[in-house]
Amino acid sequence: MLLLLLPVFMISSCSRPGKGSVESWKKEILQTETDFAAMAAREGMQAAFLYYAADNVVVNRNNKLLVGKPALEEFYEDRPIGVNDERLSWTADFADVSQSGDLGYTYGWFTYSYTDSTGVRVENRGVFHTVWKRQEDGSWRFVWD
Repeated sequence: MLLLLLPVFMISSCSRPGKGSVESWKKEILQTETDFAAMAAREGMQAAFLYYAADNVVVNRNNKLLVGKPALEEFYEDRPIGVNDERLSWTADFADVSQSGDLGYTYGWFTYSYTDSTGVRVENRGVFHTVWKRQEDGSWRFVWD
């Protein structure tokens, strides 16, 4: 009897990275996305993106892939001067997560606005898609944006 139960215990103990369910993990990712957007509004894009990025992040900016957190840091440090009152806001409309609870994604609408060097307010609106990966400490960090 014990031999018959051993595979069941082995499978159940290895199937999830932590306690929870797909629905609870979706809520975690959505909350992380909300916290990420709030930090961007409060502390700026650079602080928020660097905080929530995984070390092995890949980001598409201006049709160029930035691979790794150091490349993302360099991108923010090298941004052109002449943009004032820069704001980025977004809300996730959807989230899904893998059955194993270690990978998920979100998408929704963003608004990016700034005042250019001539004083004109510019606003761009679009769709974002973010891939999230659970880290060893249980937190979610984005690996693709």
